[in-house]
Amino acid sequence: MLSIVIPVFNEVDSLRALYGELSEVAAEHGYELDVVFVDDGSKDGSWEVIRQLAEDDPRVQGICFRRNFGKAAALSAGFAAARGELVMTLDADLQDDPHEIPRFLAEMNNDKDVVSGWKQVRHDPWHKVLPSRLFNWTVGAVTGVKLHDHNCGFKCYRREIFDEVRLYGELHRFVPVLAAARGYRVGEIVVNHRARKFGESKYGLWRLPKGFLDLLTVKFLTGFGHRPQHLLGIIGGIGFAVGAAGLAFLTAWWFISRMVPFIDPIHLHQRAVFYYALGAVILGGQFLSVGFLAELLTAYAGRDADVYSISERTGDMPDRTADEPSNIAS
Repeated sequence: MLSIVIPVFNEVDSLRALYGELSEVAAEHGYELDVVFVDDGSKDGSWEVIRQLAEDDPRVQGICFRRNFGKAAALSAGFAAARGELVMTLDADLQDDPHEIPRFLAEMNNDKDVVSGWKQVRHDPWHKVLPSRLFNWTVGAVTGVKLHDHNCGFKCYRREIFDEVRLYGELHRFVPVLAAARGYRVGEIVVNHRARKFGESKYGLWRLPKGFLDLLTVKFLTGFGHRPQHLLGIIGGIGFAVGAAGLAFLTAWWFISRMVPFIDPIHLHQRAVFYYALGAVILGGQFLSVGFLAELLTAYAGRDADVYSISERTGDMPDRTADEPSNIAS
């Protein structure tokens, strides 16, 4: 079974056409389809269309949010409801072409766990394309997962990924990065990107600074999520050492200037150096303290979470006892 998760926000004009294309592709290739529409607080009648589609076709599921919670929340709800071993995501605006689905599945058969679409030819204005390309290059440089289009919502995943990767905030565009950090294999294919026929884009320039902040979060989670003191402690240690060295220098200078008062080879702004050094010591101590607190939180919250990901098992495995907690990473 192939599950298709579609977040919806004010796309009433395109839903029936999208459903028709998905049904056509499924019939042509013999797919057992499971379509999950997640209405993320639409105000244009999208939910009425989804409800009618679900009544007419048992392959269709509908989820309606009470208000707009964002795309990550919509995808999380859709993944939880998905019944297939493979899960695809695509947008509801008809810019993602359902006829590309067979190519995604063919690439998944090439030993991939995640396949991301690449809109090589985009039908978007330049002020969206150029910042997006800069963002994609930055994500690849920072995380090492070099995809041409991290923002593309047209992707295919193995279902078990979402037992280990939890979405919140705006992290949905970084699922390939989070999956790769746990050892899943990530691939990419060029996909057909169609011009928008209905409605308007839901994304503006404001998502770029939020995306870079999310990138920092992802880098911290994938690189230091289970060892936060390795980052915070290094920063704090450097700050503390620089500040301590500055205070030691000022102390030595004070003694030298009083023991040999006629020796003053440089004009030293002692008060400014003192404040900078003291600030570095305080900041370094704070980073070290936060690092210790982060280690305590990680140790406490991670007691029942695996820090590894298993691809296969072989041989006899001991059964868990009834009272033993389940170790499912989140």
